Amino acid sequence: MKDVHALPPRHGQLDLREVGLTEVRKPISVQRPDRVVTLSASFSVAVDLPPDRKGSDLSRNAEVLAEVVDETAQRPVASLESACARIARELLARHGYATESVVTASADYFRQRGAPGARSALEDYRLYAEARATRRPDGEVSVRRSIGGEAIGMTACPCAMENIREELVRQHPELGTPALAELPLPTHNQRTRTRLTLEISEEEEVEADALLDTVEAAQSSPTYAILKRGDEARVVLEAHRHPKFVEDVLRDLLASLPRRFPTLSDAVGVLARTVSEESIHKYNVVAEHRTTLGELRARAPA
Repeated sequence: MKDVHALPPRHGQLDLREVGLTEVRKPISVQRPDRVVTLSASFSVAVDLPPDRKGSDLSRNAEVLAEVVDETAQRPVASLESACARIARELLARHGYATESVVTASADYFRQRGAPGARSALEDYRLYAEARATRRPDGEVSVRRSIGGEAIGMTACPCAMENIREELVRQHPELGTPALAELPLPTHNQRTRTRLTLEISEEEEVEADALLDTVEAAQSSPTYAILKRGDEARVVLEAHRHPKFVEDVLRDLLASLPRRFPTLSDAVGVLARTVSEESIHKYNVVAEHRTTLGELRARAPA
């Protein structure tokens, strides 16, 4: 049959950075330290297209994805990002005309969690992974991987809390005692979505649970699927004992990375983003920062 994809395009001077498939749903089995987890993942797979080709051989993308992911039912992969790396390498092997490939994946992820002293339940999180493979002129292929995790927590506004403290003392001077200065007072709360992504080499590994623990620790408090009345009171108090702006969440998260990931190299890329879904304002607030682990270590207190 005539290979229409290999024909020269109308605009032969233009190459394309990414051509491929997106939002391909697949179950993928991942080996956790104590169990095998099957994730319902959404994949995107693409390669670059040189200027002398009309189209990309898209069926090859679907074949590679099926071969690598479907195999995990018998042989689970070590991580979502390692599966992306295998797919990215194989894409370049199947597309001889391509020099770059990119594979991204996202998946819901559940962990057995619970508020301190409360009933535990499966809490939902979100995992993200990416692999970018590059073929050098000598034929060697290098791969950079990214692993990301997102957790939903809450924050308590420190500004409103202090303004309320001053207003209470103004209205009730008898409350102006040292004890009041130490109490967590009412303030408005936000649902906070915080994502941390680390770009690592093929030789480095990051535990997804450690990533999510790091994110949750930076917020005023985690949120939980099951809370009885007493549990709610303890969670709210805990959040109000750690009031934070969205900027505080991001800075606390970034500052904790050298301590939480001491074995990762300085070259590891870091992307952190937190979105505060505001309660009393008609807008949301976002903070984002891109850096490297080496830069964070250089800024860490001696």
